[in-house]
Amino acid sequence: MIGYCGLNCSECEAYIATQNNDDAKRTDTAKQWSNRYNADIKPEDINCNGCLSENKKRFFYCENRCEIRKCCVSKKITSCAVCPDYKCKLLMDFIKQAPECGEALERLRA
Repeated sequence: MIGYCGLNCSECEAYIATQNNDDAKRTDTAKQWSNRYNADIKPEDINCNGCLSENKKRFFYCENRCEIRKCCVSKKITSCAVCPDYKCKLLMDFIKQAPECGEALERLRA
């Protein structure tokens, strides 16, 4: 369940809430993420089956705004780990914010 960027989708609050169909978790996650990211995230936005899911049910940001996901989809690759431009500036900037994702990508490359 490692997403394009190295995020472990199975540990993501949106994924967990969706898989458990947990409306209380959706509400709590929306509140936390709204505060953390200074955004207006509603409980109904917290629905995701994972970045690589064939199902279109993905968190709004990941589906519509994530530049890493857009890049991987356009290149028809399953992860930044297999990209010929591995560790591009976009990915490096993201890894600075989420080093655990960089570690996951390195494990995929090994």
